Amino acid sequence: MNLARYKQSTRSKPRCADLMTMAERELSAFCHAVTQLFGSEQAELSAEQWVRELTEIDGLPTSPREWRLITAKVSTRLPSGVSTSSPSIERTNA
Repeated sequence: MNLARYKQSTRSKPRCADLMTMAERELSAFCHAVTQLFGSEQAELSAEQWVRELTEIDGLPTSPREWRLITAKVSTRLPSGVSTSSPSIERTNA
């Protein structure tokens, strides 16, 4: 997935506050999901990777979809299994 092709639109430039809101919402939702599935340590590592990915692209994302592309790319680096200590997953006996 090449995020570099998503440069800021020249037609309408969102305000800085709008960009920050989009970034905060996306990162917050991602961290919450990772925490629920894999625990807080993995969430912290994933957040660092998310920020690193953001700094590596050319231009800032200008839509929620573009912010989600960053999340999608970072989520491919998550462990393949779910933490056994996750409180959000119910286990049933078969």
